[in-house]
Amino acid sequence: MPITIADVATRAGVSKTTVSRVLNGKGEVHIRTADRVRAVISDLGYVPSARAVGLARGRTRVVGMLVPALTWPWMGEVLQGAADAVEAEGYGMLLFTCTHGDESMRRFASQVSAKSFDGLLVVEPEGTLDYITGLHRRGLPVILIDDRGHQPGFPSVRTTNEDGARAAAAHLLSLGRRRPLVITGLRRFGCTRERLAGFAGGFADAGVPIAPERVVEGDFTFECGRAAVRRLLADGVPFDAVFAHNDLSAAGALQALRDAGRRVPQDVAVVGFDDLPLAGHTHPPLSSVHQPLREMGTAAARLLIAHLTGTPLPDTPTVIPTGFAARASTRVT
Repeated sequence: MPITIADVATRAGVSKTTVSRVLNGKGEVHIRTADRVRAVISDLGYVPSARAVGLARGRTRVVGMLVPALTWPWMGEVLQGAADAVEAEGYGMLLFTCTHGDESMRRFASQVSAKSFDGLLVVEPEGTLDYITGLHRRGLPVILIDDRGHQPGFPSVRTTNEDGARAAAAHLLSLGRRRPLVITGLRRFGCTRERLAGFAGGFADAGVPIAPERVVEGDFTFECGRAAVRRLLADGVPFDAVFAHNDLSAAGALQALRDAGRRVPQDVAVVGFDDLPLAGHTHPPLSSVHQPLREMGTAAARLLIAHLTGTPLPDTPTVIPTGFAARASTRVT
C-alpha cells in the first residue's frame, strides 16, 4: 500500500495539517516539529502528490495545451517544441484534442473548472475562438499558436505566411516559370488567404498576373493536390509550376505529375509550404517554404511560463519568420 500523509502524521505524532504545512512551507511550525516530520517522511519514503501540493500552493506547475487533432501533418513539430520548453522548466503538460467535437470540449471545460493547469497553449480548434477568448478574460493565461489570420484579444505566436509565399513566387520567377498552378488550402482559413495574397502579389509585381483558372481550392490533403493537377491536365490548362499551400498537397501534385509522365522539375517545378520532414523524402525531394513550427511551439511555451513566473504577457503577436528550402523539385541537377 502507498504511504499516505495520514501515515506520516501518525508516525510523527502530529496532525495532517501540520504535515501539509511542512510540505508546502506555509504556516508556523516549530523547527523541531518540522525536522521530526521531515525525518519521518524520509524514513517512510513518502512522496507527496505533485497535484495536491500544487493546488495547496495555488498553482499546479502544469500547462494545458488544446489542439484540433494530432493527425494534422505539422502538429507533431509544434507539440515537440512546446513540450521541450515546458519540460525544461520543470512543468508538466496536459494535452487535449477536439477529435470528438462537443464531447471533447465538455471534457476540456471540466478540466478548466477543476483548475487542472496554470495556463493554456492553443492551436485553435475551429469555432472555439470565442470560448478561448472568454477563458482569457476570466483570468486564464492563454497563448495562441498560429492565429490563422485572426486577431485574438490575447497573445499569439505566428509566422509570416504572406512573406513565405512571396519567397516561393520569387524562387519560381527566378527559374523563368510564368504559369503556376496554385493549390490553396481552405479559403476560410486566414493562412490560406495570406499565402494566396503573397504568392499572387509576387507574380503581379513581376507583371505576370495569375490566371483564375490556375488557382484551385484544396483542403491541405494529398488527394486534393493530386486531383488539382489531374484536373488541369485533363482540361488542357498549361502550367509550368505548382505552388501548393502545404507539403502534403504538394506531394499529391508530384504523384499526379509522375503518373502523367511530366518531369519534375524540367517540365513542372513544384513548391510546397511547411518544410516538414516529408519534404526531404518525396520523389524528387520537395522545395518548400520553411514554417518554423517547432520554434513557434517553443516560443509560445516560454512566453506562457515566463508569465506564470511574473513576466507580463506581450501586447503584440510574436512573429517568427519563414524561410525557404530549395530542393530537387525546382532545381535541375
